[in-house]
Amino acid sequence: MKYLQFTQYIYLVFAVFFIYDAITKMNSKDESYLLSFGIAAVCVFMFFFRRSFFNKAKNRNNNS
Repeated sequence: MKYLQFTQYIYLVFAVFFIYDAITKMNSKDESYLLSFGIAAVCVFMFFFRRSFFNKAKNRNNNS
């Protein structure tokens, strides 16, 4: 279960990658940069969702 503590940060790495991808697509006048921004927003949301889920599970295990 220790690996779940670190998997939430993978979403932040992907978010940074997709933000970089969107910025490079904006500079090259590519039309699909909005998709990259959307995926980055989903990655940030998933980071906070997984973080809260992990904290709830940890608190539940500590109270047992």
